[in-house]
Amino acid sequence: EVQLVESGGGLAQAGGSLRLSCAASGFRFDDYTIGWFRQAPGKEREAISCISNADGVTHYTDSVKGRFTISRDNAKNAVFLQMNSLKPEDTAVYYCAAQRLGPGTYGYWGQGTLVTVSS
Repeated sequence: EVQLVESGGGLAQAGGSLRLSCAASGFRFDDYTIGWFRQAPGKEREAISCISNADGVTHYTDSVKGRFTISRDNAKNAVFLQMNSLKPEDTAVYYCAAQRLGPGTYGYWGQGTLVTVSS
């Protein structure tokens, strides 16, 4: 059974930090690019970061560049999102997802973890 399980969400103050984890199982983790997405209340889901499988190339959306860092540990089938300098607008449910055929093909998704940033 394929599973992606996010953890590490919670309440943080503006300027604070949180580290999200995504634990994967049930598929060949190191064949997949892993992405982090978020969905704020009343807004559409947005892609915020991804890390490739083979060479660990990373991408970030402009709103999190310089504040968030994505990393992966293939030995542990895990991906992490270090979030620093948090802002209230970072409040959202954060999801990790896996794809291996291109950015539009995220087929495996986690259930999400809620991040709330207070001002």
